[in-house]
Amino acid sequence: MTALREAITSGRLAPGTRLPPYRTLAVDLGLARNTVGEAYAELVAEGWLTARQGSGTRVAPRATPLPAKDPVRRVAAPAPRPVYDFMPTSPDASAFPRSAWLASSRRALNGAPSDALGVGDPRGRVELRTALAEYLARARGVRTAPHRIVVCAGFAHALRILGEVLDGAVAVESYGLAFHRSLLTGGGLRTVPLTVDADGARTAELDSVDAGAVLLTPAHQFPTGGPLSARRRTAAVDWARATGSVVLEDDYDGEFRYDREPVGAVQGLDPDRVIYLGSTSKSLSPALRLGWLVLPDGLVDEVVAVKGVRELWTGVFDQLTLADFIARGAYDRHVRLMRRTYRRRRDRLVAVLAERAPHIAVSGIAAGLHAVLDLPPGTEQETVRAAGRHGLALAGLDTFRHPLSGMPPREGLVIGFGAPPDHAFNGALDALCAALPPAP
Repeated sequence: MTALREAITSGRLAPGTRLPPYRTLAVDLGLARNTVGEAYAELVAEGWLTARQGSGTRVAPRATPLPAKDPVRRVAAPAPRPVYDFMPTSPDASAFPRSAWLASSRRALNGAPSDALGVGDPRGRVELRTALAEYLARARGVRTAPHRIVVCAGFAHALRILGEVLDGAVAVESYGLAFHRSLLTGGGLRTVPLTVDADGARTAELDSVDAGAVLLTPAHQFPTGGPLSARRRTAAVDWARATGSVVLEDDYDGEFRYDREPVGAVQGLDPDRVIYLGSTSKSLSPALRLGWLVLPDGLVDEVVAVKGVRELWTGVFDQLTLADFIARGAYDRHVRLMRRTYRRRRDRLVAVLAERAPHIAVSGIAAGLHAVLDLPPGTEQETVRAAGRHGLALAGLDTFRHPLSGMPPREGLVIGFGAPPDHAFNGALDALCAALPPAP
């Protein structure tokens, strides 16, 4: 059937061309007669062929004849895929806990109530919201209840919703993902940069900013690294209370810390002034498209109204599976395993650089899935290009800088050590060292 369609559309079989009887073609092709007969019948039903008693089977006439030869279309060759992935926003896809997830999926499907197969609640399944409320309280110090949690299709979806709920301007960190800033500006908001240093965003600058919200990465500033200091956390919450504003807390890799005690969520300081955003993108996989908003009571209805009257974004079985995965402790076990794995890779990265590129300073490594490599002035762009020539995908620090930031530019690389699997990690480090500028 596929070959006949292609021959007709290309003009090799012109309208009116008579095809061999299906019995003859069946013998020639070594197929059952019924198989060829059904293929002819399907093509007749689709309008490609006509069949009349005494006239045989012919190619159907067309109102507009096809050109004798289709013009050749030149398609640009796709860019070669990098051999190694050191992009800072990716976890190790090969480490996804397939067996444990499958077990939770089976239990979730077998135990799903009948109402789970109906129209979805835009807040998300209560089973998942209940499991998240317990887990976030225990692991991150979040103070909430299931009715204050709204399940989303990942962090970007959550931020897009908030972009429609908030108005005016949002203060953001001078270094961060441009994609996140574009989600806010896409909702009609302005973004105002705050200076970032070793203690995170300088939240004291909020007093001089005309903004109704601030987006922070307190657990591990992205991408420069380091937690937001206790004093600055308190200052952000005090500002929100005094001005009636809100703090948006992006806790994107809060579970992964190595050389310091856990840093609790800012949300625990004031659940009525902090909106907590989380997802499974770093802890499990971005392919799951599962995230959550932990909201003040007064914003729940407004957020749900923006999300829609029914669940259109996140599949109910993934929600139920994650609920079971958390409730049975599999999520905690996986996070502990990956914390050890990522720490081992981080230590290997630091050791190799200390041996082979001691002139390159490494920072932001006490937690998270990335490190910052400071480069000599004027070398960032060439180093990124050199990395590409060595088959290595990585990001320059300048790509994360807010275009309106008054901070002096800082040259460096943001190295995500989460994505390369163990068997490829040494090769990725070799490519990185080959791309780095030599010692001055």
